[in-house]
This record gives sequence, structure tokens and C-alpha cells, in this order.
Amino acid sequence: MEQEPAEDAEADPSGAEDNLDKQDNIQVSLEPQKRPEEVKKKLDENFFYTYEDVYSGPYATDDTEIPTDLLVFKHSFGYDCTRPVNLMVMDKHTVGYVAGNQVILQNLRTKYQKHVRSSCGGGIGFITAHPSKEYFAVGEKGKKPNIVIYTYPSVRPYRILKGGTEIAYVFGDFNRTGTFLASVGSSPDYMLTIWDWKQEETLLRSKAFAQDVYRVMFSAENEEHLTTGGSGHIRFWKMALTLTGLKLQGALGRFGKTAVSDITGFVELPDGKVVSGTEWGNLLLWEGGLIKVELCQVGRKPCHEGPVSQLVFEEGDLYSVGKDGVIRMWNFEVVDTADRVDDTGLVEMEPMNELWLGKNVSLNFITKIHDHGQSFWFAQDTSGAIWKLDLTFSNMSHDPERMCTFHSGGIEAIGVSPFTYLMATTALDRSVRIYDFSSNSQLSVIKFKQGGTALAWAPAVVNPEGGLIAVGFEDGVVRIIEVYDPKLLPGHAGQSNEIAEINLKQVFKPHGATVTALAYAQKGSVLATGSKDKTVFFFAIEDEYKPVGFICVPGPVQALQWSPPSYGKSTLLILCKNGFAVQVPAPPHGKKDKVTTYHLKNLPKQYFHFYSIKSQIKLKEEIARREKEKQEKEKARLEWINQQKELGLEVEETKEEEPEEEPLPPVYIPEESSPILCGFYSAPGKFWLSLGGYDSGFLYHCEFSHGDKEDPEKRRDEPFEVIPMEDTDNNPIHQISFCTRPPLMICGMQDGSLRAYPLSEKGLSVGALKDYWYLNVHDNDNGQIRGICCSHNDRCLITCGGDGNIFTFDLLSEEELPKELKIKIPPPRRGLEKEKATEDIKDPDAYTIEQYKQKKEHERKMKEAEEKKHKKREELSALRQDFVVLLQKNQELPKHMQLHREEFEMDRRIFEELDRQTLQRIQLVQKQLAWEHEKQLIGLQKLQTQFRDSLEFALTVHAIQSNHQISTYSLLRVSEKYTPDKKRVDSKWTVLKEKWTALKEVEQAEEEIPRQIGRVHRGSVVFENETERLKTPEVQKPTTRYIESRRQKIRRLVEKYDALKAKIMKRRAEWQELYKSKPRHNHENSKDAEEIKEARENIGCYRLKSATNYTLTEGERISTEKKMVQLGVLEDLIHKAKESMNKEIVSLRDLKVSTIDEIKSLVKQVKSIQANLDASEHLPIPLIPQLHPDEVPEKIVEYNTDVLLKFKEEQEAKEKLKEPLEECLSSRAFRHVFLQTPPVEEGDPMAQAGDASAVVTEQQEAFEMEKAEPTEMELEILKREKIKNLYLQETLIKKINTLVINFDAELRLLRHKKLKMDVQMKSADLRCITCCEELLILKKLEIHEDLLEEKISALINKQENIHSKLKSCLAQMEDRKCEIVMLEEREKALYASFKASLGEDNEFADVLTDILKKKIECVEKKEVGREAGKQNENEEKDGEKPDLKTDEKNCGSESIVFDDSVCPEGCSEDLFLNTIQLRQQRISIEKALKEEKKAAASLKKEHNALAIEAKEIETSLDTTKRELEEFQWEKLHKLNELDVVVPLRLHQVQCLVDGEMPRDFSQTLVFTNQSLQYLKNRIVDLRNEKIMQREIHKKAKEQHKQLLQEKKEMEMEIQGLEERCNNLMMEKFGRLVDFEAVQVHSVNIPMEQMKVRIMEKEYENFMELKEWEERIVLLQHQLTKLTRENTSKLHQLNRFCHEKHQLETELESLTTGQGGEFEGTRSAEIKETARLESRLMHVTGEVALLKEEISQGRVDRCKELAFLSRKGGCLFLQALPQDSETSTPCSEIITNNPSHP
Repeated sequence: MEQEPAEDAEADPSGAEDNLDKQDNIQVSLEPQKRPEEVKKKLDENFFYTYEDVYSGPYATDDTEIPTDLLVFKHSFGYDCTRPVNLMVMDKHTVGYVAGNQVILQNLRTKYQKHVRSSCGGGIGFITAHPSKEYFAVGEKGKKPNIVIYTYPSVRPYRILKGGTEIAYVFGDFNRTGTFLASVGSSPDYMLTIWDWKQEETLLRSKAFAQDVYRVMFSAENEEHLTTGGSGHIRFWKMALTLTGLKLQGALGRFGKTAVSDITGFVELPDGKVVSGTEWGNLLLWEGGLIKVELCQVGRKPCHEGPVSQLVFEEGDLYSVGKDGVIRMWNFEVVDTADRVDDTGLVEMEPMNELWLGKNVSLNFITKIHDHGQSFWFAQDTSGAIWKLDLTFSNMSHDPERMCTFHSGGIEAIGVSPFTYLMATTALDRSVRIYDFSSNSQLSVIKFKQGGTALAWAPAVVNPEGGLIAVGFEDGVVRIIEVYDPKLLPGHAGQSNEIAEINLKQVFKPHGATVTALAYAQKGSVLATGSKDKTVFFFAIEDEYKPVGFICVPGPVQALQWSPPSYGKSTLLILCKNGFAVQVPAPPHGKKDKVTTYHLKNLPKQYFHFYSIKSQIKLKEEIARREKEKQEKEKARLEWINQQKELGLEVEETKEEEPEEEPLPPVYIPEESSPILCGFYSAPGKFWLSLGGYDSGFLYHCEFSHGDKEDPEKRRDEPFEVIPMEDTDNNPIHQISFCTRPPLMICGMQDGSLRAYPLSEKGLSVGALKDYWYLNVHDNDNGQIRGICCSHNDRCLITCGGDGNIFTFDLLSEEELPKELKIKIPPPRRGLEKEKATEDIKDPDAYTIEQYKQKKEHERKMKEAEEKKHKKREELSALRQDFVVLLQKNQELPKHMQLHREEFEMDRRIFEELDRQTLQRIQLVQKQLAWEHEKQLIGLQKLQTQFRDSLEFALTVHAIQSNHQISTYSLLRVSEKYTPDKKRVDSKWTVLKEKWTALKEVEQAEEEIPRQIGRVHRGSVVFENETERLKTPEVQKPTTRYIESRRQKIRRLVEKYDALKAKIMKRRAEWQELYKSKPRHNHENSKDAEEIKEARENIGCYRLKSATNYTLTEGERISTEKKMVQLGVLEDLIHKAKESMNKEIVSLRDLKVSTIDEIKSLVKQVKSIQANLDASEHLPIPLIPQLHPDEVPEKIVEYNTDVLLKFKEEQEAKEKLKEPLEECLSSRAFRHVFLQTPPVEEGDPMAQAGDASAVVTEQQEAFEMEKAEPTEMELEILKREKIKNLYLQETLIKKINTLVINFDAELRLLRHKKLKMDVQMKSADLRCITCCEELLILKKLEIHEDLLEEKISALINKQENIHSKLKSCLAQMEDRKCEIVMLEEREKALYASFKASLGEDNEFADVLTDILKKKIECVEKKEVGREAGKQNENEEKDGEKPDLKTDEKNCGSESIVFDDSVCPEGCSEDLFLNTIQLRQQRISIEKALKEEKKAAASLKKEHNALAIEAKEIETSLDTTKRELEEFQWEKLHKLNELDVVVPLRLHQVQCLVDGEMPRDFSQTLVFTNQSLQYLKNRIVDLRNEKIMQREIHKKAKEQHKQLLQEKKEMEMEIQGLEERCNNLMMEKFGRLVDFEAVQVHSVNIPMEQMKVRIMEKEYENFMELKEWEERIVLLQHQLTKLTRENTSKLHQLNRFCHEKHQLETELESLTTGQGGEFEGTRSAEIKETARLESRLMHVTGEVALLKEEISQGRVDRCKELAFLSRKGGCLFLQALPQDSETSTPCSEIITNNPSHP
């Protein structure tokens, strides 16, 4: 045995990458640090493994007698075309692909196959060929799978790569030189591994991603670059050599704004960029890990209609392969240099070449092979084909060739011929295929509209020839097809090249859902079909299949099986997917013509509803296991005891305490029944089942119960026998087939493997299925086996699976097999060649047999109903005829005997009811059609708005006598895109400029106008308020005449005061206006300033726009808004001009119509005149002009009912005929009807016939008149008439010609005008183009301009904030200065008062001065230090007061500490205390002064900082403004670079050089004549204006001198008037007074008002006192009344007491006289008596208390009443307690003040 190379010991780096999204570069170094002695030997290049040691063979249990070579692989008929990459080309004839657990190498020419099995049996993940085609790699699936490298063509295992992934390999790729191999694993590790495959070494490893990875590819140019793509990601890898070794670095591609897509196809370009496909068909160009552009076709169409499956870069060409079956070749340079043009990132491009393979082609992968210098491509088609392509795209290119075809997707069903080596298969790809598995070839294929789902080859009893097949489809249809040899048809010998052909014999639809099972009865009389619609249909087999009936079953049908012939009675076993099994006998079939349904309701059924017992089985196994463990432990314990006893040791046989066992698992029953997968009969009424889901792992033996009529859904049937199947809990049995030679049960598993169990004569039992033979055949993941069949002689076994593969095996060893197996094709039926082709059911919604039956029955009933209706109608018709006869007889009677029509009506209500029902039906129909009517109306309006209203019909007016014509302009609606918006005409810069100017003006005004504090006049406000109060309504109380007169007096004073105040205010306002109008010294005339400003703005810059010193004014600056407005105005002007011209042309057309009408009338007159003339005298009549169709285009959209009906008929005829030539007939007819003109034309044969008949009539009349001989008079009259007619004829014809000539002249004039306008419109269009180009430039520059303007705006706002802060800061500084001045004055005043208190020559002046200046110190030294620190400030302050003449140094010494509590000896105590008090005031003043100075300093500092900041902002604002101006100049420069087309004529060129045209016009200017003339006129105007301004200046000087003289005179006059006024004041008042103050204070209005209010208040108090006196009198009367009532109550109470006393006396007498008969009740009476006595005592006490209260109440009543009335309360009388026997008076409540709230 050869030694396998050892693996490298390396660490798995997958754990180091937890979050791939956060780590773009993941690198793993796997260079082992080896010591010299640990270096591994290199493998010899001639080293090989043996195939027998590598491949995975079959497995058999130890005790089985089945040989390991039970099955010998023969051929593979399928192809897993849906696998992402499943095509490998080894040479020009050989391709390789994965088929389950094999790699098939097939020669496409000879169809010979060589297979290579996987090494571990877990399946194959990928295959890839070496660039040299000398090797190919097979990546496998399973636990710790391998990559096996095989040589080619010897197919020997060369190298085995281990440890690359955990579960399965997904993709692998060799680099360009073939030295390295890259592989990618599947979940859970997704490991990317780089192999040195020849040495079986791992170079680098890294986790590729956290989701599925589809592909990995080396770069063709740089082998150190790799790319991986997969689910929602793409990743770019580099192999980098670092100091620590070779590392793998990966960068994740970022999709950005592009939608995330799965990446299946990608390729790296030579410059390192990567192109990848997307799910939506576009291509992505990646650069630096980001999407550079997204590539699409022109018109934003995707590159492919569907996902892009592969991208190939070959020999400088880029190919894209799409799922849409198209291969496109793209220009590499265009792709490589593509760059974004807008925000979408889309770049449009056209493919250089493309190849479309067909409608149902879906390409997955292509690969290239060279053949004798010519390259070909092989393509994998997921629709089930391998193509050979020539992608040279030349005239010599070969057409695409389909090399071989297969089923697409999983195989659904398979059947084998009962006579020969033929098999039939079907799949969801809608095809049925016939294979010859003896010669390994496909014979024939037939395709239908729906996919096949079930298939059964008819047994020999049904068709002895063996060529009949029943196929079920997913739409519920069953088709009977027959296979035959076409060469055996009469007359067709040697004509057909086909070995076998398929004919559709019969088709029927028994089901409404997918057909899932077909089964022929053993006797061949019945065919049963099952479906997902929970029905089973039976057909009687005769010459044709005839329906018998159907039954309903509880669930979707999974399988059908008829009982064997040995059972006697033929029964059908129906297995349902939801756990039900049903058994029914074969239905009897005969004539059932009268039956209305096919439902077999009376067919007996037996049900079995599987109830899970797996949990119980597991529980029993667990109990048995635990019991066995206990027994083994007990046995071991006893053995140990015996051993100890044998050794002579005494052992106590105490039983050990058993540990607590875990609780047994509960019995689990799944909520939904497990699905039944397959089953078969074991005996009559008994059957075996294999289930999936929870109940898999066993074969269940079940039996139907008898006579049970329970609801099937409620049944719970358990199997009576169970056989466990090894390793099938997660791998259930899906198919079971039996082989007779040798006797085997062959099972198809879910993982695609085969199992063979040997069978004994006893059949299945628990011990019989322990041993088995096992082989992995199909794909382990999606290769579930769906069919197992043995050949007719049990020599071959055929399997099919969900992976699309079909395998054939030989059941005998190679030595026992015959050398040649011959096939026999069934012969055709007699008369087959004469039969018509069977009509197939193509509609998937066609009726089923039962539905068709029900439909026929419904039609029969409807027919009978119609016959009854017809009979009734005939009876009604006869009655109507009789009624008509009666009416006729009634009419024949005399009128006095006739009956009125109303008398025939038996009941008028019948007609009213009929009318009402008719109206209701009409309303109902209107309601039903209302939505549709509204929908169609809105649709019509939308179509008209979209296509008709937006257009103006272009009409062409033709001349009558010439070929001249004139057409209108084609106009659309005016575009709203550039509609002028007046609100946005002003640009942002203008707004900012105005804001800046306003800010400057405010600053200047603040600097020029000094701060003034005006007086606040509040007297007027108060006065007005008082006036309003006086005007308010008075209180509704009677007032005296005196008060009213005072009020009138005050009102007159107020009016006088108002008039005086108004006069003063008016005079003051006049003075203010006068002072306001006084100009300042630097005042400028506002009108002059405005004119100067306007001149500066409008003077313009007459330098060239291209000059560097050209400046733009505010109005000349161009912005996007202005340009859009300009463009909108231009388009509007163009539209208006064209619209005006169109109106003139339309009026010309109307003129032509009126001219034609007039000509027609004139022609009619000429014809009538010529009827009276001889033919020789007739002048030729001018032709009547006709309107051309393009002169009345509006008739195209006019229609009526006839046109619509005709159009509808043509459309229906077009749909029926389906001829392409008739497509335009309807539109032509439609147009022809539209263009019919209602006036009768000359060419109309009917009109001509009418005219001719009229002329003939007139001629006949004239002829009759001529027959008589005329007189001379008549001849003269005739002669005059003739002359008159000749004149009229000539005149009318001239008039007609004149009309025509005039119209043509009008047309030529308008045509000439339009030609001139065309020139203008062309110039306008050129101007529009220029404006659009300018607009594009402005839009590009708009962003930067907006940024600058926003920056300026922000700076202006900031400057405003700074200025506001500066103002507030200055105001605070002024306030602080005022406070400081005020505090200093207070301090000076304090020192002055101190000096005054000392007097002159005071001996204690110095001492008291020191005390005054002394700091208040505490005993602690710290505070003394603080006082010393403040001494300097006191010295400075004292230095400013020279009056004190004190020594500051001595008094400020730190060592001197004065005692304030001791007055100096000899000093006055009052003076000392005054000094102490002044000192306290001085300290508080100094403290406040210090705080104010500190605050002023901080404000000054803040002001300086704000000033600096304001200066910086102003500087940056000026800089930004300069930048904006420079940007405006740059923008103008870019606009100037645009080429403007100006068409000029030769006479317009004025800059001649030596009388010749200049060759270079670059230095010339283009002016309009108006502009040039304006400039010339402006020169003259400016000269005249200059002269005029000089004269105005001269006059202004003279006026200025005169005004100065008048000013001096006025000042002298004012001075004289002031002196006179002062003299008069002194004479009258003795001093100067203020007249305004005197006038204001002459009347004290508030005092007068207060006097009136006092009088009103006194009157109100008087009235209130009077009211209260009246209320007191009223309350006294109420008190007297209540007292009387109370007295009466007391008398009544006294009376009651007296009566009570009498009653008590009588009661006592009655008690003493009782007899003996009442002694029994004596005790009760005693108790009652005691109770009454106690009650009496209580009442007596209450009466006494009440009497006492009454006596006291009379005394205190007045006081209490007065008190309660003052408080607003109520008087309460105490109520006695109530008793059932004693009544008490009710308490009364008296309200003393009813008006009180």
C-alpha cells in the first residue's frame, strides 16, 4: 500500500474573523516555521494513487449474502444542468460533468462514457479542468471531503488534497499557469484555500465570507489576485508577501447606492478592475473595492434580461453570458474607461456583437477549447442541453449546434417496457423521452404544454405490442402515447431516419390538479389515476379509454397499487400523502348514459388513518435498555462478590442504593400526520408503509378494519407490526421495487442512495431486513430517488432522481452478462397512417371530464327550459294575434259601439309593474356599467389630453393653379419648465446686496444722529383714558341735577383742554416737520443721489466682455433663474409668433373653403346659363378646386357610430384572418371615412348625374319650345337673352378665375412672409440652443455660487449680531460711566460734609480723618492683610482730594490699627459717631465704585474683542465678495467661450480691409443696427446733456447766493420777535414763563372728576342704607308671624299632652281589671308597659325642655334674629325625636335674607 502524504499542521483561522463587515482586510499566514529536521519531502512527479484505494464502492453488512458487485454501473442518461457550473471540456470531443456521485467523461461523437466515482461517497461539489487539459480536479462533499486530482486521459488519481473545508466544496479554479488551485467551501466555514496541489500543501487559508460563496477565480494577468462572489457580496483578494510570510488579504466590495445583488459572474480586467454581473442584468465595474459605474444598454435597458451568470475576458474581448440565452461581446476599452456622467451612476453602451441561442435557452456557463487552431465554446444550458458555439462573429462563423439534450430539472417518473430494453421518462420540462438502455441511446422525444408528473407503461395484457404509455401532467391531463417503429409503416420503409417515433393516441382530463399516480389493473381492464385534488378516476380499457367514474379520498394521492392476481378479488390500494390509506374494489363498468355525474358514491371503501407509534416504540426501547443495564450491573456485582469469596474475603451482600433514574421521555404524537412515501400489498387487506417526517426509520405493517363506518378523519389506526430500518431516521425510504432474480427488495432513499435487502420465501419479517447492501448513486443533497425499475428480464436496474440523472445498472456480473442485448421497437397499429392527428388539450384551464359532464347536464336542463319557454312564447303569440283580430273587429264597429283601448286592459297595475321593473333593470344596468363607463371616459380624456390636446394639427394649404403650398408650424404646448416665475426673478445675490446696503445705512445713521432722550408725554394718554371713562355709560341710578351739571361742566373743560392740546400738538408737529426738513451740513439731494445711482447702474461697461477689467453691474449678473426666465420668455415669444402665423394660415384655409363654395355656386350658375346656349357658344368651365386631406387634418379625430362599428368589424375580421397584410386596412378605412367631405364635389358621379338630368330636362323643354315657329318679337327677345347669357357666362368665368388668382396671390404673399419668419425662427432656435448651453454651464457653476452666497449671507448675519452686541455693550458702558460719575460725586459730597462737620481749626481733624479713612479690620491678621492690600486704592482716591491735607502714608500703614470703640479724649461724642457713620458710607461707596469700574473694564474688554471680531468679519466679507466677483467674471468668461451662430449677409460686414473681406473675424464685433444707431445717437445726447447740466449748475449757484441772503434776513427778524415776546412777558408776569405749561395746568381735571365720584358714592351709600332699613322692617314682621305660629304649636302640644295623660289613666285601669285568661301574656304586657313608661318620661323631659326654650326664646329672639340677619344665616327650631307612636312637630327653617347669596 502506497504511503499517503502527510498533511500540514496548521491553525484554522476561521475563528479570528467574527464580523466580516467590520474587517475589510483579513489575512492569515500559514507559513509553518519549520526546523530543518521537520521539512517534509517533496512528492515525486511520477507518484500516483491507485483508483481502487480512492473510489467509494458499495457497502454491505457483515452477514449479508449479497455480493458487493451486485450492481455494475452501465450508463448515465441524465444531466444535472441546473447545477451552477457543471461542464468541463477536456478535448474537442470529450466533456465532463457531475452526475450524482460520479463524474461522467462523455465522448460527444461516439456517446461513449467513462465514469469516476467520488472517493468518500458524499457527493461531488465541483469539477474543473487544468489549463493544460492534462489534469482535472474533483471537489467532493461529505464530512472532511477531499479534492482529488486526476490525470487525463488515463484518469488516474494523481493527488489528494485534504482539510480544505468541513462539509463540502463549492467551487475551484486553477490559476493561468496551473501551479495553484483555489477552492471555496460551503457552510459552515466558507473556507477559501490556496493549494500547491502538486505537493498537496496548503499555502493560504481564510474565511471567504459569512454567507454562501458561489465562485472563486484567479486573475488571468496577475496570479496573486483572486476574486470571490456569492450571496449579496463580492470580495477582492491579494496574496501579499510580508515580513511574517505570505498572507491572504481580502477587501469586501461596497455596493453604496447600488442595490445589493448576488454575484455569480465576474472577471478581473488586466488593469486590476473587476467587472461583475447582477441579478437584474446590468454589469458593475469595480475599482478599489467600490462601484465605479453601472453599465447598461442604450435607453437604460439592462445588458441582459435576467441575471448575468458568467463573464469571460478572452483575447481582449469581454463576453457576458446571461440567463436569457444571449451571449454579448462588449468593447473592452469602453468598459475599462467608463466613468460616471450623473448621480445615477449608469453608463450606456452598445454591445459589439451578440448571439441569441433561442427562446427557451438559459445559459449558465461557457468554456473554451481549441480545435486545429480554431477555437470553439461549449455552453451549459439549464434547459437541458450542451451547445457548441462559434463566437468569432464573422461571415464564416458556424451556427450554434446542440450537441446533446437531456431533461431539465428532476425526473418525475419512469417506466420500462414489458417486452424489450426501452424506458420512458418525464419531467417538469414538458417532455417525454424514450431511451434504449441496451445501446445507451435516446430514441425519441415529444413535448407538450405542461410538465409531466406521472408515467406508466401499459402491461402486456393491455397492449401486446408493448408500445403504449400513459403519462400524467401537472394540469390534470392524462395522455396516452404510443411508441412505434416508423419504418414499418406501409409506404414509409426507408423514408424515416428515426429509430422510434411517438404518437399521441388519446388525451383526456380527469383531474383539476396535478396527476400524481397511474396504475393499470393486473388483468388490464381498468386504469386508475390519482391526483392532488383528492380524487381517483377509473377508466375502462377498450379500444379507447372510457371514463367509468371517480371517488374522493381524504388527502392528495401519493401512490396507487392494484392487488396481485393471486388475491382473487381485484382491489386498489390508495396511499394519500396526509397519512390515509384507502382500499376500494375495481368499479363495475357498463353503459351509464343516463348518469348525470361520474362520482361513484356507492363504491365501498376501507380506510386506514395512520396513528404514530414511533414514540411508544422508542419508549419501550428505552425501558428495555435501562433494564438491560440494571441486569448487567447486577451480574457484574454478583461476579465481583463471588471473586471476593473465592479469595477468602468476607463480603457483606448488602444491596447498593440505586441512583435516581432520569424520568422517561413522554409519548409524543405529531400534530400533523407524517406523509406516506410509498407502500405495497403484503396480503389481502394488509400492506406495508414507509413514512417520512417524524415516523421515518421503520416499515409499518398495517391492516384495514372491516365494517367500520366511522368518520375517516377521526380514525386512529395503529400498525400491528413494525420493522426498524437502520440509519433511516433522517433518510427515509421513498421508493421500493422488487427483483425476482435474485429475490431482492431494492429501496431508493432520500439521500440518493440505493439499498438492497435479500428476501426469503417467508416474506418480510423483523429479522429478515437486518442485512443489506448499500451504494451512493445520486446526489446526496437534492438527488432523492423518484423511480426504480427493473427491466423485463430483471437483468438491468434503472434509477432516476431529483438531480435530473438517470442511471442504468447491470444486475449480473460482467461474466454472466450476454455480449449483446438486442432491442425490439414495437410495430405501429394498423391504420395508424390513415388516422387524423389527435387534438391535444392545450388550455390548462380546460374542463375536466366531470366538469364537462356537469356542463352537458346543465346545457340539457337549459335546453329543456328553453323549449318550455318557446312553447309559452308560441301560446303568447297566438293570444296576441287573437287580440289583434279583436282590435280590428272593434275598429270596424260604429264609433258609438266601439270600446275604448283602456277597456281592453284588464288591470292597469300590470303595465305599471312592468314599466317599473323595466326602469329598475335599466337603472341596475346603469349602476353596473357606471364604473366601467367612468373608467372608459377617463381613459378617453387621458388619451386626448396626452396625444391630441398637446398637439396642434399641422395643416398644409395648397395653391389652386400652382404647386405652391404653405404649412403650419408643428406646435406643442408651451413648456412649463422655463415659465417665468416673478417671485424668483430676483437672485439671491440681489437680496444679500440689499441687506448689506441697509446695514451700512443704519450704521451711518447711528454715527451721524446723536443720541437724544425725548420726553415722555403721558398726560395725553391719561387724559384720553379719562375722557373714555367719562364717555362710558353712567350707573343706572337716579342722580341730582347738581351732579349732572358738574359733569357737563367737566365735559366742557375736557373739550376745551382737548382743543388747546390739539393746537399745541399741531404746532409742535409743524416745528418738528420743519426741523426734520432742515438738511444736514453734508446733506445731498435725494433726487440727485437717485439719479447718480441710476446712472452708475445703467451706464454699463463698454469694454469687451472678454477683457479682464470688465465689470458687471448687479442687473447684468447672470444666474440660473434669470437664464431660465430668459429661455422661457424666448420660447414663449417663439410660440406666440408661430401661433400667430398658424392662425393666418388657418384663416387662409378658411378663405379657400369659402372660395371653393363660391366657385361651386358660380359653376352651377354657369351651367344653368350654358343650358340656354348652343354647345358651340359654351366656354370651358374652370375646374372646381378640391380640398386636400392635409388641409383638414382635424377630421382625423372625428368619428361617429358608423365609423366605430366599421372599425370594430374590421378588427374582428383581422383577428380571425390574422393576416399581416390586413393590419393597416382598419386604419386606412378609418382615415378614409374621416377625410370624407360633406359638400358634393364635381367628381361625384351622383352630383354629375343630377346636374346632367337637370340639363337634359331643360334641353327637352327648350326643344319643345323650338318646335313652334317663333315670331319676330320672340326672336328679338331670344337674341337679347343670348347676348345676356353670353355676357353672364364670360363674367362668371372671369369671376371664378379672379377668385382663384386672388387666392393664389394671398397664398404666395403669406408664403413669402412665412419664409422670412422661418429665418427668424431659425435664429431664435439658435438663440435657444445658446441659452440652453449657457443654462447647463450655469447649473454646473450654481453650486459654487450658492456656497459663496450662503457664506456671504452667514457673514452678514454674523456681522449684524456683532453690531447688535456692540450697541448693547456701548449702552452698558455708558450706563456704567454714569454710575461711576454718580458714585464719585457722592464720595466728594461725603468728604465735603465731613469737612463741614469738623469746622475750622479742629484739633482732632487728623485723628478723625484717619478714622474716616481707616479700613474696618477684625482681630484676625488675615483680614488685616486684606485691608492693607486695599490701602493703595484709598491712597489714589485721597490723592484726588487736596482739601483734606492729610498724610496718606501714615494713615495707610499696616502697623497702625485704630480702635473704633474709643472716642479720643476731648473730642465731641457726636462728632466721633458722625465720623464712624460717614466711614461706613465711604466704604460702601468705594465697594460699589470698585465693582462698577471692574464691570466697566470687562465691558471695555468685551467691546474690544467684539470690535476685533467685527473687523475680521468685515475683512472676510470683503474677501468673499471679491471671490464672488471673480467667480462671476469666470462664469462670464466660460459663457463667452460658447460659440454663438450669427448669420450675416455680405452687406452687413463693415470691417473691410483694403476693400476686401477680412480672413480673420476673431477681432471683430457684431452689433445690431439698432445698437449701433443707439450708440451714435447717445453721443449727441450726452453732448447736449452736458451743456444743459452746465446751465443748471450756473442757475443753482445764483439761487444759493439768494438763499443765503434770505437766511440772514430771517434770523434778524426771529431775533427781534423773541426780544418783543420776552418784553411782553416781563410786563405781564414779571418773569419769563412757559405758555404751554400754563395752558396745561390751568384746569385740574382729575380733581374735578374726583369730586363728582365722591358725590356719586355718597348718593349710592344713602340709597343702600335706605334699602337695608326697609329690609329690617320686613324681617320684623316675619319674626312676629313666626312667633305667633310657634305659640299655636305650643298650645297644640299642650293639648296633646293632656290627651296622652287621659289615655295613660285609662290604660292603667284596664290593666288592673284583666281576667285570668290574660295571665299567659302578662310578661309581654309588663315589658310593653315598662317601655311606654320610659317613653313617657322621655317625652315629659322633652316637653319641659321645649317650654324652657320657648320662654327664653321670647327674650332673646330679637338679638338672635338681628345676629342671624347680619350673618345671612337661617333660624332653626329644634325638632323633637320622631316615634312611631308619638308624633312631633316638624322643624321649620326661616330664611332671614332671601336676597343674600
